Amino acid sequence: MGHLNLPASKRNSRQWRVLDLVSAFLFGLVFLFFLLVFTPLGDSLAASGRQTLLRSTADPQQRHRLIAVIEAGQQQTIEACPADAVDHMPCEDPRLNSQLSREMNYYRERHCPRPEDTPLCLIPPPDGYKIPVQWPESLHKIWHSNMPHNKIADRKGHQGWMKREGQHFIFPGGGTMFPDGAVQYIEKLGQYIPINGGVLRTALDMGCGVASFGGYLLAQDILTVSFAPRDSHKSQIQFALERGIPAFVAMLGTRRLPFPAFAFDLVHCSRCLIPFTAYNATYFIEVDRLLRPGGYLVISGPPVQWPKQDKEWSDLQGVARALCYELIAVDGNTVIWKKPAGDSCLPNQNEFGLELCDDADDPSYAWYFKLKKCVSRMASVKGEYAVGMIPKWPERLTASPPRASLLKNAVDVFDADTRRWIRRVSYYKNSLSIKLGTPAIRNVMDMNAFFGGFAAALKSDPVWVMNVVPARKPSTLDVIYDRGLVGVYHDWCEPFSTYPRSYDLVHVTSIESLTKDPASGKNRCNLVDLMVEIDRMLRPEGTVVVRDTPEVIDKVAHIARAVRWKPTIHDKEPESQGGDKILVATKTLWHL
Repeated sequence: MGHLNLPASKRNSRQWRVLDLVSAFLFGLVFLFFLLVFTPLGDSLAASGRQTLLRSTADPQQRHRLIAVIEAGQQQTIEACPADAVDHMPCEDPRLNSQLSREMNYYRERHCPRPEDTPLCLIPPPDGYKIPVQWPESLHKIWHSNMPHNKIADRKGHQGWMKREGQHFIFPGGGTMFPDGAVQYIEKLGQYIPINGGVLRTALDMGCGVASFGGYLLAQDILTVSFAPRDSHKSQIQFALERGIPAFVAMLGTRRLPFPAFAFDLVHCSRCLIPFTAYNATYFIEVDRLLRPGGYLVISGPPVQWPKQDKEWSDLQGVARALCYELIAVDGNTVIWKKPAGDSCLPNQNEFGLELCDDADDPSYAWYFKLKKCVSRMASVKGEYAVGMIPKWPERLTASPPRASLLKNAVDVFDADTRRWIRRVSYYKNSLSIKLGTPAIRNVMDMNAFFGGFAAALKSDPVWVMNVVPARKPSTLDVIYDRGLVGVYHDWCEPFSTYPRSYDLVHVTSIESLTKDPASGKNRCNLVDLMVEIDRMLRPEGTVVVRDTPEVIDKVAHIARAVRWKPTIHDKEPESQGGDKILVATKTLWHL
């Protein structure tokens, strides 16, 4: 009574249905397991989870708490960024810049996020990353897995830029305007300008491609800063740095480039596509600001004798005449001019209405400084610094620079600084076992360079040094260029304009001063963010050297462990005065 008697067939049907559902559920779990473990979807979901976590660390209060915990020395490891951030440059992020004005390429210049809007995480290396090929072999080949971006090789391989061969990218040394190779092109230029003999030392290559021009000029002891924006080619500067060639991400748009006035003995453009005469010749005027008196300007490609660009070519010649540049040669699609040694020849009237800047203009001020439409006065900078007047290389490295006069007793300070860094670098090599002077270290950055003494002490080593002069400190970058060294202005409360994994060694003295306002002494940013940025720039297994007070070094050591470095603390060299300590840290090679 009260029971419902089903036929046997119906009971079996229901039982089988339940068994089917259970089996299907179990099969689904197994399938999901294999999907997550053995397919890219698992990585994608994991990255998504990490991204959620990282977004939470961008919350200002949580960032502040995390930074406070790390600075207090508590054991804390900063999380890894997602896999798609392997080539991330915070201030040249196309996702952030896409909403900005296209006028004068403003959107392709530096635009940095606020620190509180930036996830606090460590950039991972790409899958398959290997310790880079060492110099000088790296000039000719690099590992494909370190930057597996084939676009340039696919588009420019027929022009000799680069091509893929097995596990490597190969660099034959060609360019769009010199497909037969940079060596032959440089030999052609040597017919008109003094490539050999130390007359020319510092060069600027604008829109440089993979920087073969600058790479092959190194054989002539000419040190070239190659720059290009982050553009459709994506990784041209990244390739240059991986090759061991001095390079920097920049865009000639609405602001001065971050270099001092009259810095470069040679400025070169090979199909750089910069409209020099546009905006009332503003870009030509910026080149003039950067070119040393008596220096050489070389433009290859459009509009020089280029089909259907007669007007542009005529305008380019007109601006050069207005600035009294001497025409050295027009060889095919290449033009070479020499800049005059003084201001007096600039006409009062010319077709572009060019005028000299007023006496109050500082032509070396160039950090976030809007381009001017006036010509920088050479007379505003004192000293014999013209090409032909400044000592030849290598004598100019140790000669008292003509523009060292901004400090009291500048000659004595310069000489003392030079001797101090010779002593310190010897101690780094012999007592701290830093691999300077070996093929393991090629790309070097000095974050607080002053007169460039650290770089000068490395003259005999197979390295190049990016000397950085902080924007809020005394402007000594012109002295560095007078010595025949290179560098840029930068504010270390912002990320640097380079790709991840750019440098083998990063060196900094007085690191805490880079985060403080020089006038008030108050913090403008924090050491944790700065050291995360150093980690972004540093290659795996690269070296960091920090000199500062014992208290600061202890703080830096806590943060070093949080960014997965292996730090050791050393006493300073015995013969040095002061109470400095030296931290030497190695960045570990880790993977997601």
